[in-house]
Amino acid sequence: MKIKRFFAEDIRQAMRMVKEELGADAVIMSNKSVDGGVEIVAARDFDEQLIQSKLQKQAEEQQPPSRPQKMDLPDFEAEKNRLHVLSSSRKQSTDGFLAENAPARSQRFSTDSDTFSTPGGRSNRFPTDSDTSTIPGGRSNRFPTDSDTSTIPGGRRNIDQYVGYAEKVHLRGNLETVTAKVTKPVAPVATERPMQIAMPEEKQSNLSDNLLLEMSRELKSLRSAMDSKLSSVSWAHNAQTNPVRAELLQRLAGMSISRKLSVKIANRFANHTDPELVFSQAQELLAKVLPVADDDLLQNGGIAALVGPTGVGKTTTIAKLAAKFILKHGPRQVALITTDNYRIGAHEQLNTYGRILGIPVRGASSASELCNIINGFADKRLILIDTAGMSQRDMKLVEQINTLQQSGQAIRSYLVMSAATEYKAMNEIIKAFQVFEPQACILTKLDEAATIGSAISSIIEHNLPLSFIADGQQVPEDMHSPCARTLVAQCVAELDEESDYNDANNEAWAAQGYA
Repeated sequence: MKIKRFFAEDIRQAMRMVKEELGADAVIMSNKSVDGGVEIVAARDFDEQLIQSKLQKQAEEQQPPSRPQKMDLPDFEAEKNRLHVLSSSRKQSTDGFLAENAPARSQRFSTDSDTFSTPGGRSNRFPTDSDTSTIPGGRSNRFPTDSDTSTIPGGRRNIDQYVGYAEKVHLRGNLETVTAKVTKPVAPVATERPMQIAMPEEKQSNLSDNLLLEMSRELKSLRSAMDSKLSSVSWAHNAQTNPVRAELLQRLAGMSISRKLSVKIANRFANHTDPELVFSQAQELLAKVLPVADDDLLQNGGIAALVGPTGVGKTTTIAKLAAKFILKHGPRQVALITTDNYRIGAHEQLNTYGRILGIPVRGASSASELCNIINGFADKRLILIDTAGMSQRDMKLVEQINTLQQSGQAIRSYLVMSAATEYKAMNEIIKAFQVFEPQACILTKLDEAATIGSAISSIIEHNLPLSFIADGQQVPEDMHSPCARTLVAQCVAELDEESDYNDANNEAWAAQGYA
């Protein structure tokens, strides 16, 4: 086993050093904060079972003599108090006798020894267990033991001394009795870790949390790398086993068709072997599933409101629709209404178009006012309503919804979107404006879009019919009815211009989710 200590500025660098030095199978034995960073002790070829057995063996060898288990001991304090009460009563009965027989003498206590000096020079030393000298009367001067049954005559010492000795003997006997009982050696405690970190508990917890967080990030990074690698391998395998399908996916991706739609189309031609035939059939399928509305708005008229986010060209689109209708039915059949009370100059822009086209323009700020204006235009065949441009996340969008829905009129809604909008944002717009229940959509700014594949993908996936397309600022020349084949052909033309559609490697295709 190889153990090594690492120092670094932070846990991430230290873990990287451990991985580079000892490998991915290294075991972290301890970590702690030090001046200038952190310290990690790591080991390679770590055998935890061997370490545990060695630690347990050392603990058994260094184990001190086993202590007796805690057992119920006699109440020494109560016993001592009982003996003191007994000694006091016995002292009262013997004090008179000692006073009559003991000669009057003055005693001097020496602090350097346990000896009482008397005028006669006799040493009245505190007796011990080893004393064998006798006192007058031939009796032994040692303390009485449990086997002594003789009584001490009148010349005996103060009974408190013997009571104190009796206490010692009594307590010692009880303790020896308890100790003599069966005792169990304390079992060695098995350590759960090879080393114990000596640091404050709170600091150790914070360091452990940081380490776990770093390890979690590393695991996520490794998982992402593994998923990417596996996807790359899967794409390479699919490209080898079914090259026609792989080529079709690459072409559809070059047309900016969404991955979801591309995979569905490619799966329809999984068993084909001619790539050109498959691509031609895929174009036919795209044109077939692209919903195009058979709109009669410019033929029969009605009440139409154009809704959508800011900057997609709603006002200009209204002017184009009005101009086209005027060319067929004359200016007396058209009226314009605006509910845009938020944008500065919104009314002026629509009023300018009205003056140019020779049609009336009105502004409504509430649902009731909108209803009255529509009733006032009852003689008009086509009424176009311009709404305020709102973000799909704007709460003012609710006011526009209420204004239209509470008017009590049969208003058809058209969702206006820019073809230059990316796929994800267009999906959000369609979902947000679904509350208006749009009858169809109008795709503008086709001339500004680098590719219209993402817009076509969103329209197909949400099954939202396409009513009109606009590809310029000219009124009304740049407003057209859509043709599905023409739009798909435009996507293919963009593919021919982007000749590097198949230059991406396996990793790039796998990263886009085509594996």
